[in-house]
Amino acid sequence: MYGKDRTYKKVEVIGVSKRGVEAAIEVALAQARQSLQELSWFEVEGIRGHIGEDGKVAEYQVVLKVAFHIKD
Repeated sequence: MYGKDRTYKKVEVIGVSKRGVEAAIEVALAQARQSLQELSWFEVEGIRGHIGEDGKVAEYQVVLKVAFHIKD
């Protein structure tokens, strides 16, 4: 594929996890893989989260742009 002309499309997905930013990214990519084919890369657009009643981080939310190859 490398060296050839090709086209990609990007979509936005949001992963949410109590286990941290990396886990939220993995959650988002796992779900994207179920409905999109030929994923190529991702970009982190934003990181945010919720604060629990105890004042600690309750969950992480990561906004990603995921790119996939558009078939010829």
